[in-house]
Amino acid sequence: MTRKSFLKRLSTLPILSVLWPHLVGSAGGASPSSASRVRPSDPGWPDNTAWEKLNHTVSGRLIKVEPPLAGYAAADMAAREKLIKDLQNPFYIGNQPGATQTTGWVDAWMSAPSVYAIAAQTTDDVVAGVNFARTNNLRLVVKGGGHSYLGGSNAADSLLIWTRAMNKVELHDAFVGQGCAGHPSPQPAVTVESGAMWIDAYHAVTVEGGRYVQGGGCTTVGVAGLIQGGGFGSWSKKFGIAAAGLLEAEIVTADGEVRIANARTNPDLFWAIKGGGGGSFGVLTKLTLRTRDLPDFFGAVIATIQAKSDTAFRDLLREFIDFYRDHLFNPHWGETVSFRGDNEISITMVFQGLAKSEVENVWNPFFDRIKKSPDKYAIASDPIILAVPARKFWDAAFLEKYVPQAVFADSRPGASEKHYWWESDNGQIGIYWHGYQSTWLPDTLLAKDQNIKLVDALFAATRHWRATFHFNKGLAGASPEEIAAARDTPMNPAVLNAFALVIIGGGGPPAYPGIPGHEPDVIAARQNAQKIGQAMIELRKIIRKPGSYVSETNYFEESWQESFWGPNYARLKTIKEKYDPCGLFFVHHGVGSENWTPDGFTRLKT
Repeated sequence: MTRKSFLKRLSTLPILSVLWPHLVGSAGGASPSSASRVRPSDPGWPDNTAWEKLNHTVSGRLIKVEPPLAGYAAADMAAREKLIKDLQNPFYIGNQPGATQTTGWVDAWMSAPSVYAIAAQTTDDVVAGVNFARTNNLRLVVKGGGHSYLGGSNAADSLLIWTRAMNKVELHDAFVGQGCAGHPSPQPAVTVESGAMWIDAYHAVTVEGGRYVQGGGCTTVGVAGLIQGGGFGSWSKKFGIAAAGLLEAEIVTADGEVRIANARTNPDLFWAIKGGGGGSFGVLTKLTLRTRDLPDFFGAVIATIQAKSDTAFRDLLREFIDFYRDHLFNPHWGETVSFRGDNEISITMVFQGLAKSEVENVWNPFFDRIKKSPDKYAIASDPIILAVPARKFWDAAFLEKYVPQAVFADSRPGASEKHYWWESDNGQIGIYWHGYQSTWLPDTLLAKDQNIKLVDALFAATRHWRATFHFNKGLAGASPEEIAAARDTPMNPAVLNAFALVIIGGGGPPAYPGIPGHEPDVIAARQNAQKIGQAMIELRKIIRKPGSYVSETNYFEESWQESFWGPNYARLKTIKEKYDPCGLFFVHHGVGSENWTPDGFTRLKT
């Protein structure tokens, strides 16, 4: 037995914290002393005195968590209707410690509240929570935005560190990371606390500051979660992946230590959190991100085209893919085109750095060709081409005045005037997933001698379920600088030469078991899940080594280590063992999760 394998085996034993405390960290108490975490029904569960002491340590911010529909059965009709309406507001959901933006996934998980939550306001609150969970052998959950499709931000019988109130945003004209003097030169940046949503960052950086930070498209997504997954903005072919813009992070690791991670201080940990998956390496408390010069314009092209036969639909697929390759495969364009089983394509693409007249010159020849074949195609309505000053793109007041149909304001009394969500994100609020899969599409499929293979596979997929190409979630077509920056992250290298990420998914309305009229339709969900899987099979047939995006992927992904991270997984696993040898931080299909039962409560023998 080698020394390394001996230490690895020994790391599961309680004596490790006595023999080598520097390996597991001695701050705040010992490591877990059992192969199984405790539940409220277990003798080892902390008593009231222990919880009261924790509450005192976090200045009274310990919360007994209730399900989001607690009291529903006893409420009158008006109160019930109000509660269901509130749960259609993503900002309201985010403000509930027991709620998540996704309510579940058939045969996978259902949203379940923790027993207690620390409504953290400071890094010290986070440290207290990490130390308490470790010393008391608790299942620990971390939630900021609560958008995890895979259920990573909730677990029954757990302690939740809830960072929602840690949402400050601070701009810098010339940021230099700790220990990084001269490496690189000072640069404009923004520091965001981990509970902030992307609308908080965009409002400060773009609306008020006149600059750009690469982040998520959905306004209510948490900054920290997106960065840890790698993260894509609407224009990733211009600005790269979001994680590549990370300059520095403050993170609380499993030993309760507050660490700075950047290119020169704890560089291994810094690399891991730039796409190694949320909730696996510690609790992020602050992130500092590079900001960029703001383009003059952001805008969108919206259209729906209906083919009148299967043959015409194949022709339409080929027509659009050729058009994309020749005119849109560049840093100006991002977002989606959806290909549907009723022989329809729905275009919702966005652009940056182009004036409206330039966009019209690009698209009008394509639309004209479609209009010249009325026997084959029909354009549902006149295509919409919008261009707005980039500084106004996340300005709620401007959007509500000029494109009110595109946004929903958080209209609750006392809500922030800067908070809104896009109308196109309505379908995600509280969704109960039936199935969801993703695969990167290599740019070789766009070649003129290969695109018929892509057309055939795409057509076959749509006979089962709609498929959506997310052109901003692949870096082929980006600058060499952005590709090099993404290569210095743990993400699967398949993203580097992918022209798009294809996502095939679907779900039903919010599911609340035990609430009449709001229970999940399991039979329909399973039927749809099968169709979604069949559709993805058709597209994966033409990809030699499929990879998937860790934040938008199949809960049941096979060979997930290879799929999410490819050759980078071994390095991630080593870093995990260094900073969290006892596996305090667990998420489904997260780094090191193969060492635990699916619920994260019992360590498996290795």
